[in-house]
Amino acid sequence: MEKFNKLTGIAAPMPLVNIDTDMIIPKQFLKTIARTGLGVNLFDEMRYTQDGAEIADFVLNQPAYRSAEILIAGENFGCGSSREHAPWALLDFGIRCVISTSFADIFYNNCFKNGILPIVMPQEVVDTLMADARKGANARQTIDLVEQTVTTSDGQVFPFDVDAHRKHCLLNGLDDIGLTLEKAASIDSFEQRAQAQRPWA
Repeated sequence: MEKFNKLTGIAAPMPLVNIDTDMIIPKQFLKTIARTGLGVNLFDEMRYTQDGAEIADFVLNQPAYRSAEILIAGENFGCGSSREHAPWALLDFGIRCVISTSFADIFYNNCFKNGILPIVMPQEVVDTLMADARKGANARQTIDLVEQTVTTSDGQVFPFDVDAHRKHCLLNGLDDIGLTLEKAASIDSFEQRAQAQRPWA
């Protein structure tokens, strides 16, 4: 998993509330277990017509936001079914951070496991970040995980909370497998003792 330390990038405003996981990545794209290749279908039904043409006024189709790495979203982002493909699609598109007033629990947890930082902020702060994001590609925001701050393009700084364990995992690029491998020496030692004590096993 790619480490997350400090990110300065374009923030795309998406004020819709209750964006569910089927809106993030529709069900017809869930046949794969690969984590790559899903970005092109992120928000598919909002980005494209039935003929596959881009919908020009959708935010991620606008030239200013095609390279967005931060998403400023409405409340209850990621609700609906628990598909892990939703953070896979966001990450494959290039989104590394989503900021909202609230997230669905399963989606929130899946983000951390896939290298995306979900940040919960009060409504007034999200409104400020949303307004800043609407300035376009030149209005870049900075997410500093070490300091736990979000800085707007004009220098306003807002602190955020994050669980210490999840912060450790993101800073060090550790998914569940990586966390297990951190204990590799202890696991090897246990297996050697177990083999000596129970050679028949």
